[in-house]
Amino acid sequence: MFQLGFVSAILEDRSFDELIAFAGNNDFESVEVMCWPGSNGDTRRYAGVTHIDVDNFDKSAIQETLKSHSVIISGLGYYPNPLDADKAKSEFYVEHIKKVIRACAQLEIPVMNTFIGRNQLLNMEENLKLFRKLWAPILKVAEEENVKIGIENCPMFFTNDEWPGGKNLAISPAVWDQMFEAFPTPLFGLNYDPSHMIFQQMDEIKPIYDYKERLHHIHIKDVKVYKEKLNRVGILANPLEYHSPKLPGLGDVNWRGFFAALTDVRYRGPVVIEVEDKAFEGSAADIEKAILTSRNYVKQFLP
Repeated sequence: MFQLGFVSAILEDRSFDELIAFAGNNDFESVEVMCWPGSNGDTRRYAGVTHIDVDNFDKSAIQETLKSHSVIISGLGYYPNPLDADKAKSEFYVEHIKKVIRACAQLEIPVMNTFIGRNQLLNMEENLKLFRKLWAPILKVAEEENVKIGIENCPMFFTNDEWPGGKNLAISPAVWDQMFEAFPTPLFGLNYDPSHMIFQQMDEIKPIYDYKERLHHIHIKDVKVYKEKLNRVGILANPLEYHSPKLPGLGDVNWRGFFAALTDVRYRGPVVIEVEDKAFEGSAADIEKAILTSRNYVKQFLP
């Protein structure tokens, strides 16, 4: 029913072959593989990871590695800010997104996962207008290649680095409705992560029912809101001042309700663990434990 996997960014130092071997040896069916360009220069946590170079890859070698370990690629991931106020950066990000879409088609991978982006100098209405302009050519490539686009609902607002407002528009159902109205193609959907609803004080379960036809990929990540910190700094503070990513089951997401909803809507697809818990970043051994601890928790909900 579900293909259990994890996001490859957490194993940034592994080669593609080592990454897939780890997945196959540890009871994972899939991996979301990161495809950042080598020259991107993005130094934020979990960015800049390249397990498949879409400018230079060997399709036969990739497929042989996957086959030998009985693992599939759930999607190719690249998460920049294609609406960046810097026009040169925006153009570069848009063109690389197109390259990743084309790589999906060549490798017979169904989904390309990314962000909508956000121009932090513009308000929401102005950003949506820019989105319609810059995303039209991206969706054209997706339709030409018959590849789904999964937009993650992360606000990309955590610290001063993303102030003001974050770097991704796709933060809420109100915005998703405008996205899908602008581009109604069924290829355009969500890479839905329930954790991003929690600190916004939003229902993380209802979108599964409301957007069941748009669920192209699922991220499994938890977060914990520290009420005593929130009471001190308030909701207008940078979000990492009062909440933190956690392993599944160690935060505030209602996972029982979440998986019940996925089964209710007959979701069939990847459920991919995204490890971003700082408590498990002390060593390579801790990172592996984080992946496997998450696997063990999530498997209780899988058929």
